Amino acid sequence: MSDAPVTPYQEMGGAPFFATLVHRFYEGVAADEVLRRMYPEDDLGPAEERLRLFLEQYWGGPGTYSELRGHPRLRMRHAPYRIDDAARERWLDSMRRALDHAMAEHDLDPAREQELWHYLVGAAFAMTNTATDEGTSGLLMHENPR
Repeated sequence: MSDAPVTPYQEMGGAPFFATLVHRFYEGVAADEVLRRMYPEDDLGPAEERLRLFLEQYWGGPGTYSELRGHPRLRMRHAPYRIDDAARERWLDSMRRALDHAMAEHDLDPAREQELWHYLVGAAFAMTNTATDEGTSGLLMHENPR
């Protein structure tokens, strides 16, 4: 018997949950003309793997992401891409659909879902690097409806 604390990664369902979440997200990316242009690779598989490994590590899973890629440096890695309010909204829309699917498939605890969604919204806003003339903010669109 282990006295090690249970991590959010484990509480969320571990690798199967994150694999479902990220795979569904990238299905949405592939179908979205704005988001798809941000991925220079023809195959989204490597991007899918990087996001999955990053999220697993962030939430207390294996440290494989850092072993393979070093420090995440998210803002630096996203700097070459124009991420404005509209792109952020599309990213969040795709991620919301993916999270709803993964939550249902893996019976995710609603408290953990809220914690994960709060992180994802914050990360999406942090990656926004291009101002838009519209001056709109999608924050209210992406509050958790639960």
